[in-house]
Amino acid sequence: MPAPSRRTGATTARVVSATFARRRLSSAAQGWRVGTQTSWSRQPLVLLVLDGAVRDGREWLKVLLPVRPNGSAGWIPRDRAVLARTPWWVDVRTRTRRVTVYRQGRRVRSFRAVVGARRTPTPHVLAAIYERNRQPDPRAFIGPWALALTSLSNVLEDYGGGPGRIAIHGRGPESLSDHLGTARSHGCVRINDAHVAWLARRLPRGTPVDVRR
Repeated sequence: MPAPSRRTGATTARVVSATFARRRLSSAAQGWRVGTQTSWSRQPLVLLVLDGAVRDGREWLKVLLPVRPNGSAGWIPRDRAVLARTPWWVDVRTRTRRVTVYRQGRRVRSFRAVVGARRTPTPHVLAAIYERNRQPDPRAFIGPWALALTSLSNVLEDYGGGPGRIAIHGRGPESLSDHLGTARSHGCVRINDAHVAWLARRLPRGTPVDVRR
């Protein structure tokens, strides 16, 4: 199974039966329980597939998990998931404060962003879209959409009633004083409302989001 890449896209796995993700394929002693829905808004759980293997005649998938520490991955049985492909890939660069979107390796959009402040940095890690949440009040701080990621803040254990999950979201009127191209957020990536709506219409859950300096 091909690894996720900007050029070719990625495989995603929608978990259709609760299972256990092994930390190591060779042992079921350690790992994580994995349900079929996301923890916040109970959407279907779709995970980014990193690798595949066969052990003792059974197929397994290595998936990126939405847990701490960031980058945690586990092995789940192939028969507990439905696979799909996404041609999309998102790069977030905290130094240039820019979000760039690729489809099948071709750059299609690039947006200026607000990224995490020095004391609450945006984690540098390969993540994936975990939830796609339309906001009840598009003029509130988060804007019209929040695309929650599998990554979580390395500083904040709890924020806004959740576990400190990082998201790409819009910019309501209250947040406009933090100008695009600055590092002023609690770790989330803020882009213009029209841009996050564009992303929300196109990017499925499980789409890779590569966050680097």
